[in-house]
Amino acid sequence: MQSSNDRSRGGGGGPESSADNHDGHGPTAPEVRYEDPWHDALASGWGELDETGAPTPAVPAARAGRDEVSTGARDVYVEVQRSAAFREVRSSYRRFVVPGVAVFFTWYVGYVVTATAAPGFMARPVAGAVNVAMVAGLGQFLTTFLLTWAYARHARLRRDRAALELRWDTQELTRGIRGGDTS
Repeated sequence: MQSSNDRSRGGGGGPESSADNHDGHGPTAPEVRYEDPWHDALASGWGELDETGAPTPAVPAARAGRDEVSTGARDVYVEVQRSAAFREVRSSYRRFVVPGVAVFFTWYVGYVVTATAAPGFMARPVAGAVNVAMVAGLGQFLTTFLLTWAYARHARLRRDRAALELRWDTQELTRGIRGGDTS
């Protein structure tokens, strides 16, 4: 396969890298075209000049009939997104995350503002050489781990099963659209 600047990707200039002797057994296989939309744009030929000096046209669709499949799959995802089960999973997520972020952010900003505005208070000793700032700083780590544990527990107990069922249903519906086995 050729790179975007029409030079062979092989190293060196010996017979092992020539286009006519790919593996030492005759002509090379036909050029492979990537159907990956995330493939490097310049490697796919987009944005380069053709033989006439004009920009190359956009890469055509990889397969005929793909629009019908993507439209059908889009309809499935829109249908799932509008379902009551999906709305329940999202609302359960929001009921936990929004207050959790608000409390943690307030705690974090309070710590930073107090450390900046009241250094005398933060320097007060609590026990020996340990002061209020050290206890509050360690409290930041502790609350981070506590919030992570609470989030994972909440997800496992309240959302994961419903989310997996939605995912399974979505895959089954899209598999039916693409012509796969739905049994």
